[in-house]
Parts: sequence; structure tokens; C-alpha cells
Amino acid sequence: MQERAFGRTGRSVGELGVGMWGMGGGIGGWTGADDRQSMAVLQAAVDAGVTFFDSALVYGAGHSDELLGMLARANPGRDLLLASKIPPKNRQWPARPGDRIRDVFPADHVRASVEAILRRAKVSSLGLVQFHVWQDEWADDPGWQHAAEDLRREGLARHVGISVNRWEPANVLRTLRTGLVDAVQVVYNVFDQAAEDELFPVCRELGVAVIARVPLDEGSLTGMLTLDSRWPEADCRNAYFGQANLQATIPRVDALRALVPEGQSLAQLALRFILSSPDVTTVIPGMRRPEHLAANAAAAAAGPLPPELLAAVREHRWDGHAPRGSLS
Repeated sequence: MQERAFGRTGRSVGELGVGMWGMGGGIGGWTGADDRQSMAVLQAAVDAGVTFFDSALVYGAGHSDELLGMLARANPGRDLLLASKIPPKNRQWPARPGDRIRDVFPADHVRASVEAILRRAKVSSLGLVQFHVWQDEWADDPGWQHAAEDLRREGLARHVGISVNRWEPANVLRTLRTGLVDAVQVVYNVFDQAAEDELFPVCRELGVAVIARVPLDEGSLTGMLTLDSRWPEADCRNAYFGQANLQATIPRVDALRALVPEGQSLAQLALRFILSSPDVTTVIPGMRRPEHLAANAAAAAAGPLPPELLAAVREHRWDGHAPRGSLS
């Protein structure tokens, strides 16, 4: 597993990480998770050289944090970077313009959420704590700034990050310039390339790590969805892929198939596209089955796309597509 510098922090992580939302289950999450299989995949990922694991307190009401802690205790000698996220107190995903930070991330809520994550995981410290939504108008607020500094000073978290709202990759630039943010998590994939425009250059300038989330567009870029795809009632993909959005997405997915190199899959092409960017620190696909891990690791091992293929994939950027609800 190739490693990349985790921004200016002085440490590195594997360029392929694991997003744990699909393992958490619960209301508003992904259905079909199995803890035994999840733990087997997580351990296999560690054995393959994966070192970055991304959870959130809201994933399964803390269940993915429990899995995160189990993984840490099973691998005491591995330098894993355990990451989780503080949910907004007002439970609004994404944060809305005009929301007051004292209603979303008051200092006592930040502290209580981090302590809850640590209790769930049964660990004393996290590698990365992230604010799960954001508005850049909060950049100069001293409340979150002091809370972030306290987390570091007291050893509850080594690093602090922000998970930016979907389709709003520039809605964090002022905040990054405070110097208090070590990492930014952003939707970045074949369709959603807007992070390259403003966010990536600022992260490069400031030494902020970039975590690429939703690399497979919640499943569409696996090439496995159809116009008839449906999920159990509680599954979040029903909100993300309404019928109109499936009808808009499937033809765009089909148009990519001709670019897939022989012997590889569409999902592997999508991951290699992301890892072709030197600005990306790590990419965090969900992977709940051993075959998912094997395919993703093979994509990472294949390396960046050759220039001509990369240019062709870039032509499939999809700006202005309809927002589809998700808290990932």
C-alpha cells in the first residue's frame, strides 16, 4: 500500500482508506451490514496496509465507532489513524446558510460528542476528530476554535478536521486559513470534480490533508445500479437515488464503460481517477465484503491513470446535477 503525507501533520497514511458509514447500520444508514463480516474486512484492510479508517458518531448511533475501537484493540502495534465526526447539535445535514454555530457546534456539545465517541470506541484518543457539517461564515467564531484547541491540548484528538457539505467544496476556505484545520473531507469523484477548482489549491498551499469521500457516488460508479434499483425502506440510498436521479445518472454511468481498461472494473477506474490527483491524501470507499477490499486494493496498486485516459475521464465531470440528500 502506497502512503501519502497527511498534510502538514508529519505523519502519513495509506492512500486507500475505509469509510465506515455502511458498517454502522441504523436509521438513515445503509442496510445489510453484518458485524462479523465487517470486522473481518476491517482486519483484512489493516493486513493489506490500510491505516485510515473513517467513522462518525451518527453512523448507527455510535455503532461504527464501536467497530473502530474493536479494530484498534485488535491491532495495538499498528499505527492506525482512527477518525470520527461530531454531529451537528441541530441534526441538520448539510448545514444551512444562516445557521448559527452556537446552535450547531456549541463548545459543550463538541466536548460531549467527542467523549461519547471515545466511550463507544473504548479508546482514550482519536487520530482525527471532524466537524460533520460546516459553513464558512463560522470561520472566525472563537467557540469552535477554542474547542478544537482544547481537544488537541488535552490529548482527546491529535488532529482536527472538517467534513464539508456536499456540492460546496469551497465552503471552508476561510476556515482553513485560520490554521486550526488539519484535514478536510470532501465529495470527490468522476462526476463531482469541483473540489479541484478552489479547495485543492488552498489545501496544497496550507498543507491540509484531503480525504476524498463518496468516491463511487454512493454506488452508481460501481456500474451495478439499474433504473429499477431499489433498497429496503430504511436505506439511505432511497433518498439519494430517487427515480428521476436514477434516470439522469444511469446513462452517464453507461457512457463511462468504454473507458474501463481491460481486466478492470468501472469502480476501479473511478478509484484510480481519484488517486491520480496528487492533492488527495486518501480515498475512503465503503467496503463491506472481502471482494470489495480486494478490488479496491488492486485499483490502488494499479496506480494513477495514464494521461490520455485521465483526460478522457475528466470529460465526464457533472456540474449542476440535482442535489440528493445524504449525511455522509
